[in-house]
Amino acid sequence: MCGIAGIIHRGKSANIGAQMTSMLQALKHRGPDSTGYAVYGAGNPEDYVMRLKIAEAQDLGRGSGVRDLLDARIEKIDAILEQHGAKVKSKERVRPYALRYVMAHEGDTAALAEHIEEVEGVEILSLGNSLELIKDLGDASVVAEAYGLQEFSGTHGIGHTRMATESDVDIKSAHPYWAFPYNDVSVVHNGQITNYWSLRRELERKGHRFQSNCDSELLAVYVAHGLANGVSLEDILRKSIEEIDGVFTYFVATKDQLGMAKDTMAAKPLVLYEGEDMIALASEEVAIRAILPQEIDTYDPYDEEVRVWQV
Repeated sequence: MCGIAGIIHRGKSANIGAQMTSMLQALKHRGPDSTGYAVYGAGNPEDYVMRLKIAEAQDLGRGSGVRDLLDARIEKIDAILEQHGAKVKSKERVRPYALRYVMAHEGDTAALAEHIEEVEGVEILSLGNSLELIKDLGDASVVAEAYGLQEFSGTHGIGHTRMATESDVDIKSAHPYWAFPYNDVSVVHNGQITNYWSLRRELERKGHRFQSNCDSELLAVYVAHGLANGVSLEDILRKSIEEIDGVFTYFVATKDQLGMAKDTMAAKPLVLYEGEDMIALASEEVAIRAILPQEIDTYDPYDEEVRVWQV
């Protein structure tokens, strides 16, 4: 079933972490297996923020040698960063298997990311100037507390509560998805893509990498491919409705935009609130009411509807 939520503030920062947590917690009943956030802060154009996991949460219970194995993976990551000339400004081990780096790097960031992911068990969740992607097992309150998200300030964000249906209950299969190696692009999705494998093979032939078998990851790569080739976000979303088969509602976030698209059947629910300073959208109105309890007007977008909002 799953639940998705998004929020964007026009021209100002807000406590995006707390707002997204309230919205996603209100959607807990749609997906209790995992929760994910893609939140966008002010960022520094000279710095990259890298979020990555070095194991699955379940791996910690597989013997006494796991901690040493994870420490060895971190040592390899640090050596690769040094080899590529990255200057690490801060490094935080948020959980035993989850790390956050802030670094300066002037070289080939894609080559750096690919080298890091050659380390067994390591997956970069996001690498960008303003995007931070966090996802883990549990509901929104559990994940927000573990990663300190209640105090995250930013302009916009998207999130997802997942009920595992066709892939495992693990971090790899949780949403959102970052579009490796493109800067600051993330996607959440509710639905099913029926021509997933044909589109995936086409994108792989063009040099793109996939880290999971979740059909939602395809949307992130599809959008990022278009952006990298100079197509506007709105045009990409409209084209996706023509080229992607299935039932879907999905959100895309970039460093300064938030977009949504619904398929031709509009089978997956979406409720939208649009105010002068803030836009909020979610699978159910209860998520919007969690942050806007006052009297507001909402509406359900139509089939094939595409919208894009600018920070």
